[in-house]
Amino acid sequence: MTFIEKEITNPVLLCDSDGKLNPHSIGWARRPIITSNVTGSFTRKKKWNYWCVYGQDAMFSATISHLDYAAVCFVYYLEYETNQFFEKTITIPFGINCHLPNEVQATAEAIHKDMSLFFISNENETLLKITCPDFDGENLEVDIAITYPPDIDTLNVVVPWSEKRFQFTAKHHCLPTSGYFKVGKKIFRFDPETDFAVLDYGRGIWPYSSTWNWGMASGKQEEDTVGINLGGQWTDHTGSTENAVIVNNKLTKIGEDLQFHYDHDNYMKPWFVDCHSGRVELTFTPFFERIATTNVGIIQSEVHQMFGHYHGRIYLSGSESIEITNLLGSIEDHTARW
Repeated sequence: MTFIEKEITNPVLLCDSDGKLNPHSIGWARRPIITSNVTGSFTRKKKWNYWCVYGQDAMFSATISHLDYAAVCFVYYLEYETNQFFEKTITIPFGINCHLPNEVQATAEAIHKDMSLFFISNENETLLKITCPDFDGENLEVDIAITYPPDIDTLNVVVPWSEKRFQFTAKHHCLPTSGYFKVGKKIFRFDPETDFAVLDYGRGIWPYSSTWNWGMASGKQEEDTVGINLGGQWTDHTGSTENAVIVNNKLTKIGEDLQFHYDHDNYMKPWFVDCHSGRVELTFTPFFERIATTNVGIIQSEVHQMFGHYHGRIYLSGSESIEITNLLGSIEDHTARW
């Protein structure tokens, strides 16, 4: 089933004065013009800024999240050739010294004795500056610059479960990246001609139990720059999706629920993503599995995030399509009770 999703073209607030979902914000926009003024609903508010950068030799990711009763920040990297991987997580009770703004392109930060994260943003650029004195026994230093091309489309979607349960998600793809991250004496550099960052910005009022799939990639396909964003389960039957493809900075929205086919007993087997209309036909072949679990009181979470390559085809409109070949990205199965 294909949905008719409203495209929002003027700035709008996510919530009304009572903290409920503003019906005028339901839809999607090519620019981050939805202000996530989420208030109230203590323990149900969820906020996060997640960055993932794909380089030629390694990927790097950093997240600042606030679950209302605690901030959880995590940083990880993966070196492709060796499968060298390390992840560090810190928890800050009640989110002390953690700031997550209501605007997508605004500065976020979290300061803790074990790790400091600064996502310094303006309209055209975001700087990731991170330090961690004990990152697998080494010092971590991050100085990355992420650029927003002036003509780029971004994906910004409001998903309504009800007037009291809803989520604003911004998925920004194909952002050229420069700079480096350094683990001990080993340094990994990024080149804006070949390397791209992806932002996952989320603000909303969530139910206690949730399940979702998310697939994404940003990179070169011969002379084209291509980004894909694929969502499943959490948006099903809401009339909204976070599904889109970006080709050379221009976004095509896919207003249709997707199906994710994978083996829950062996996530390293190939995944398949499709839809009833045949508009999306993708295979994802993993080469690395990141497993992250949390079981602390009322917070229980398990994510299987796979890194690998996409192959297949996505139809843009009519018979026009984009072929995907060996596009580096990730895909995940995530359950949370939070």
